[in-house]
Amino acid sequence: MKLLTVNTGRPKAVDYTDNPGGATGIDKRPTDGAVLVRDPGPEGVGGSGVAGDAVCDLRHHGGSDQAVYAFAREDLDFWERELGRPLSNGSFGENLTTAGVDVNGALIGERWLIGERLVLEVTSGRVPCRTFASWLGANGWVKRFTQRAAPGAYLRVIEPGEIRAGDALEIVHRPDHEVTVALAFRAGTIERALLPRVLAAGDALHPVLRGKAQDYLARNAITSGLSRNP
Repeated sequence: MKLLTVNTGRPKAVDYTDNPGGATGIDKRPTDGAVLVRDPGPEGVGGSGVAGDAVCDLRHHGGSDQAVYAFAREDLDFWERELGRPLSNGSFGENLTTAGVDVNGALIGERWLIGERLVLEVTSGRVPCRTFASWLGANGWVKRFTQRAAPGAYLRVIEPGEIRAGDALEIVHRPDHEVTVALAFRAGTIERALLPRVLAAGDALHPVLRGKAQDYLARNAITSGLSRNP
């Protein structure tokens, strides 16, 4: 298992984003040399955890629980075949393009050691948005990406460190539950009945998804209580 490339993007003004600032950093390219990765700070304030990388819409992207985005080269290869065109590393706006890693099968709370010091923790999958769809220019992209349920993983930074292309990636912790990135993504998008299951991931789960699961349980408890009353 290894890191193929570290990808960063600079702000670019476009006409297809709903970011009030009118800019996006989704166009990410592989970098040369070592890149520092650290906790960027809380959602709404912190941007990317990857030095030199831009997050332009802080309402939906960046922050401690989405500090780094990883996507497997194997999944890019799948979409190359589906779309009929080449997709370079970074094409999906990912910071880390991996090889030999089951990114979508990773458990929420799973920890990765990359290089000598960087430790990342899996928090959730990436939910596709208008900017992503417009960037790729693929018809029905949001639906297609969602239905495949292989979204790649957002990660938080546990221990900061420098990484570079070619670094080894090692799974150093796997929690004792069965909530994968793919399951959590399906629960939050197309299979809401799965939401109660994601709570097994505990505090490692992205707080937005945890809140959705708790609300789902509360609503269904109220509904069940009403249905039992005469």
